[in-house]
Amino acid sequence: MEKRSCGSLAVKGEKCMSRSPFQGVVTVVRFNWHFYLFALMGVIVLLTVALICSGWISLLSWLAALGVLLTTVMSLVATYLAYDGSRLYRLDWLAPHLPEQGAGANIHAGFDETTALLRACYPGIVWGVYDFYDPKKHTEVSIQRARKAQPPEAGTIAHATDCFPADDDSLDVILLTLAAHEIRDHRERVDYFRDLRRSLKPGGLIVVTEHLRDLQNLIAYNLGAFHFHTAGVWLKTFREAGLTVTGTSRTAPLITTFVLTDHEDDS
Repeated sequence: MEKRSCGSLAVKGEKCMSRSPFQGVVTVVRFNWHFYLFALMGVIVLLTVALICSGWISLLSWLAALGVLLTTVMSLVATYLAYDGSRLYRLDWLAPHLPEQGAGANIHAGFDETTALLRACYPGIVWGVYDFYDPKKHTEVSIQRARKAQPPEAGTIAHATDCFPADDDSLDVILLTLAAHEIRDHRERVDYFRDLRRSLKPGGLIVVTEHLRDLQNLIAYNLGAFHFHTAGVWLKTFREAGLTVTGTSRTAPLITTFVLTDHEDDS
C-alpha cells in the first residue's frame, strides 16, 4: 500500500477545514449542557452561602465556588485547544498513513464529525461509514442528544461490536476517532479490534485517536478524564487483539493517535 507524502497534503488539509472557530466547544456544551448548568447552580449556591455566612464557612464557600468555576473554565479551554485550536479536524496529520486510492472505514460511536471532512480531503479513498452505537450500552444523554441533532448519514452501516460487517482483507485503512473508548468492557474491546484486524488488507492500518486518562487530561477534565482509558489499557487491548503499534503521536493537545498494523505483517 503506497502512502501519501506529507508535504502536499498540509496545504490541502487547510482547504478541507470547514469547521467554525469554536465548533468543538459549542458541540461539547450543547450536548453536555446539564453539567454546565449544575456547575453554574453550584457556584450561585456557594456564593450565596459565602455572602450570607461569615467566618470559616464563608471562606470555604468562596474557595469552593472558585474551585468549581476554575475547573469548568479549564475544561472549556482544554476543549478549545484540543478541538478548535489544533490541527485535529484538518486531518492533514493522516496523510502519511493513507493510500492515494483504496478502501477505508470510518467508525464512530453515534456522532460522526469526520466523514464529510475525510471525503473532501482524501477523495481517492472510498470511505465506508460504520456506527457501533448501541442504545442499550451507550446510555449517556450526550450521545442521545448528538444523534437527535445529527442523525447518521444515509448509508451508514450500524453494527454490534461482536460483528464488524466487512469482508476479510478488504480495507486499506480503518479510522476510529474519539470513538473506541465507548467500548467499556476489555474483552469486548479486544474482540472488536481482532475483528477489525481480520478486515485489513496486507499492509493495512488501523488509526485510533483518543484522549487518554493521563495527568494532562486529569488536570484538564478532572473526574471527566476517568471516562477515557489509560495508555496501558490501550496497549494491552492492541496486543491481545494481535495488533502491533507502529507509531504513536500527540495529534493535538490532550489527544493521542496510535497507528496499528496486523502483527502477522511484521513477522
